[in-house]
Amino acid sequence: MPVEVRVPTLGESVVEATVGAWLKREGDQVEAGEPLVQLETEKVNVDVSADQSGVLGKIAAGEGQTVHPGDVLATIDEGAAPATTTEPREAAPAAAAEVERPHASPVARRMAEEHGIDLARVEGTGTGGRVTREDVERQLQPAAHAEPPAPTPQLPPRDGQRGETRIRMSRRRQTIASRLLEAQRTAAMLTTFNEADMSAIMAVRARRREAFQKRHGVGLGFMSFFTKAVVGALHEFPNVNAEIRGEEIIQKHYYDIGIAVGAEGGLVVPVVRDADRKSFAELEREIAELAEKARTNTLTLEDLRGGTFTITNGGVYGSLLSTPILSPPQVGILGMHRIQQRPVAVDGQVVIRPMMYLALTYDHRIVDGREAVQFLVRVKDLVEDPTALLLD
Repeated sequence: MPVEVRVPTLGESVVEATVGAWLKREGDQVEAGEPLVQLETEKVNVDVSADQSGVLGKIAAGEGQTVHPGDVLATIDEGAAPATTTEPREAAPAAAAEVERPHASPVARRMAEEHGIDLARVEGTGTGGRVTREDVERQLQPAAHAEPPAPTPQLPPRDGQRGETRIRMSRRRQTIASRLLEAQRTAAMLTTFNEADMSAIMAVRARRREAFQKRHGVGLGFMSFFTKAVVGALHEFPNVNAEIRGEEIIQKHYYDIGIAVGAEGGLVVPVVRDADRKSFAELEREIAELAEKARTNTLTLEDLRGGTFTITNGGVYGSLLSTPILSPPQVGILGMHRIQQRPVAVDGQVVIRPMMYLALTYDHRIVDGREAVQFLVRVKDLVEDPTALLLD
């Protein structure tokens, strides 16, 4: 009797998904536990595996289709591969690569289709040899400097016409777009700015980096300092670590800090839970692990659940100043930026210091301007005197 393959429960607040890529075709032999199809959710991509061995029967939901928890994706017929028919199953050499369906992210698969790239010839650098967007982009780079051997699916515009490329938005990109609009519609967002002298932190890192690496097996970066500083400021200004529920303000007495990471399918914000209870080494190690999971697209829904405050670092991309957008229901987000050598006045003298602009976007419905400014000043003070992070 055929066994139905259904969309699993996708996690807190995730009510639908998009079928990204089928890894097996109808009639293929499958083993229990073997991934069959990848679903794109608003937060992460989820592999749906076979519950039992058998033959993949009718696929009920094709690539690009929207599905919900409990929907039938396909069926698995018990037993061996189907009996041979009068038509040979052997495919032509040109179709062999397509039948194999190399394991690739939906973004990489769409890029390959758009540019006529055979995924079977692309070396995957993702987890388990998975082909990522960057792998496909590397295939495109040499071609950008060579003469096109023949017409390609992307034909150049002719007779003055201007070309266009249409790309279906991924589920994550759609969610990012709707969440940003939701934040602007529902929150009274305002941003306040300050700047921090990074001299002290940079001096500590220079002195301690090698010993820290040897002792803890992880590098000493900036994020642990800023996470500690944010937690210290949140202790003093609890409304910044809160949310609005109806007519109530819910102040959180735990500190789950979201760390924004740029990933293949868009921005993701994995959460460091109970950040107030973690050491510098524990913070650096967990942040590094979450960032690696984001890059390899292996984040779980649990990694992304919740969060009471967020830190985003546009400085890694060269941003000097920006206004970050809230992630509802959070009411605060800190933006870090590029460190730049600038002239500043110190004790009546003009000196050159490594300076970073800081931005705090907050929900003015429950955080007053005075609170927001004082919160950001407290973060600045703790960053400029990192010994205070150990004493507080």
